[in-house]
Amino acid sequence: MARAARQLELAGVLASSITPRRADSQDPDFSGLLDLLDFLAAGGVKGICLFGATGEFLNYSFAERQRLVYLAVKRSRVPLIAGVSHSTLAGAIQLADEAIASGADGLVLMPAYFYRYSQREIEEFYLQFAREVGDAVPILIHNFPQVTSKLELDLMRKLIDTGRFAGIKDSSGDWPFFEQLLELRRTRPCAILTGDDRTVAKALRAGADGAVSGSACAVPELLAGMFRAVSSNDRPRADALHARLLEFVEWADRFPFPIAIQRAVALRGQKSAPPLTPLAPETRQALEEFSAWFAAWFPQTNKAAAHA
Repeated sequence: MARAARQLELAGVLASSITPRRADSQDPDFSGLLDLLDFLAAGGVKGICLFGATGEFLNYSFAERQRLVYLAVKRSRVPLIAGVSHSTLAGAIQLADEAIASGADGLVLMPAYFYRYSQREIEEFYLQFAREVGDAVPILIHNFPQVTSKLELDLMRKLIDTGRFAGIKDSSGDWPFFEQLLELRRTRPCAILTGDDRTVAKALRAGADGAVSGSACAVPELLAGMFRAVSSNDRPRADALHARLLEFVEWADRFPFPIAIQRAVALRGQKSAPPLTPLAPETRQALEEFSAWFAAWFPQTNKAAAHA
């Protein structure tokens, strides 16, 4: 499929994609990913993010990440953002250079993960990354304190003031902090996107530009419909769709992330990813219960989303 002309707009619903794997190994399923990209675009998302937390980026080699981004860029009908997070600066730069060379439309980067760093060290990490990578594509700062060092508001302000970063994806789930980010945007042009599925509707109504959503990988129609409802000021419909999203998220929270999203993707007829670590017997049983619930829940949810 030839790549169509496209321009990244950091707005609307962007799906944070899983990385499909072969059923009998840890190896990525390349054709499965290409089919998933078509599925997500048809579901109404405005862009796709590869190798975020939903894509389990840390479980793949440099070569696998580079190859998948290259193929995805050629296939995707919507803008594609490459996650280039790594535990080292050199690793993040290498991934970014390769993604840009492949034609990725944007990059998203969290601070170096696993170890905790001070705000000044995180600042140097981002500034050196931006200097090395340049301004060929927009760069999103990713605040994800559950898995890496938290980005404080003052640091966000400093980084945006450099003009090197296009916006912020905040996955903290800290609503007062997110409100501060929206206030920061009033005096500094940048995109503010939520990465917290529990507060998508609230964030959009408060003025967020959009959402980067793992749930959108499984039910893109639901998130796209919610965005349309909020944009048209149809609060009752937006609230109804948000309530359905919360039902999905509450189920997903019962499992190690992103197992429920992977299972839902499989139930939608797409190639998915078997768990990389063993599940307890009770977790496997709960996953079967989730599958039965999803099979009954999705048709009505899809119908509601289609009318938004």
